[in-house]
Amino acid sequence: MDIEQQHYFMQIALELSRRALPDCLPNPPVGCVLVKDGQVVASGYTQKVGEHHAEVMALANYAGSLEEVSAFVTLEPCAFFGRTPSCALALIQRKISTIYVSLIDPDPRNNGKGLAMLREAGIEVIENVYRDQVATFLSPYLNLNRKLEQLISEFVEKGEATPDQYDENTATDQADQRAN
Repeated sequence: MDIEQQHYFMQIALELSRRALPDCLPNPPVGCVLVKDGQVVASGYTQKVGEHHAEVMALANYAGSLEEVSAFVTLEPCAFFGRTPSCALALIQRKISTIYVSLIDPDPRNNGKGLAMLREAGIEVIENVYRDQVATFLSPYLNLNRKLEQLISEFVEKGEATPDQYDENTATDQADQRAN
């Protein structure tokens, strides 16, 4: 697939990312399109916390075989099991053929691990597609998550919380209480 086509499909994924807001927060707003024979066959974007991520939503919207289907995702698929299963594993299980990704997720639970899982499963991974444009959009949300992680670390260090007590709402609630 040539670079113009890659950019075209990633632009669609980026527009889907915008639809995720504000419901997806504090998760980053991610968009995903599935493409077969030069046509979008399914799409998805990150839902509310605890609900489908973009990739799983797109997979749920496509019942066919993924053997000759490519995924365009604005942020690296998650590698870990949290409130939702691993998106990288879902793509592997459905046997996606190729994945185009704009940005590696800086979250330490991911940070290249999702892409490594996909490669180990024999899936072709193309990185940095439409990177600058997606980075401009996602940067505030990725920085928000880093600030949230720093805040949580402070609570843990001060004995106000333990790592196993952490969830996004607890940390933001405690921050709000301090501000008042």
